[in-house]
This record gives sequence, C-alpha cells and structure tokens, in this order.
Amino acid sequence: MPYGKKTNTKSMKKLILLLALCAPSIARANVVTPAFTTGSMNSTTTTTQTIVETEQVQVYGAAVNTWSGTNITPSADITTSGTTFSVTNAANPWSLETTTRAAGLVEQRDYTRNYTINSTTTSLSVFSQ
Repeated sequence: MPYGKKTNTKSMKKLILLLALCAPSIARANVVTPAFTTGSMNSTTTTTQTIVETEQVQVYGAAVNTWSGTNITPSADITTSGTTFSVTNAANPWSLETTTRAAGLVEQRDYTRNYTINSTTTSLSVFSQ
C-alpha cells in the first residue's frame, strides 16, 4: 500500500470520529399522563427526646464555735483552748449544747433529673388534578 493512501485513511477516521463527537444530539421527552385524579397521603412522625439534668449544690460556711445552755457556767471564753463547763446549781435542771465546726464545705446536694419527651406529628396531604 502506498504511503499516502494509509495516511488519508487515518485522517479520514479521525475526522469522522471528531464529527460524531461534536454533532449535536437531540433529546426527546416522553409525555407522562397521571393515572389519578385525586388522592391523599398520611404521614406520622414520632420522636423521643431524653434529657438528663445534673445539678450539684455546695454550701460553704465559716468556722463556728458556740455554746448555749441553762444553769451552766464556762471556765473561760469558748474560743480558748481547754474551756470547761460546770453546773451552776446542782439542785436545778441543766442543759448544755456546744457546736464546733471548721470552715469549709458544710453541705453538698446532688440532684439528677431525667426527662423523656415523646411527640407525634400526623400530617394529611390532599391533592387533586
């Protein structure tokens, strides 16, 4: 085969391929006719939400050193180390209450609350042609 003919065939094949790729193609749509005239649709959505709430309360207080009583006599100020209490009149009834507390955390309360929220939404869609 002569050299020139082989080159022409290759060039022709390339040209045909290029024309086929660049040629516009036609898109056609089919006509759709609905098969219904009226209708409805129900939809129900159910959700559950869980909330866990945690609360911590801490109460702090100062140092406390107190006493109260009836028919009692202290040997010194209560804040003094080694203070003693004695009954004033042994023939009468007596009572004594002392409170000693260091400064710091006095009380702690921890709360945990759980909430569960359920909700349901129902929808009705009605359509016609």
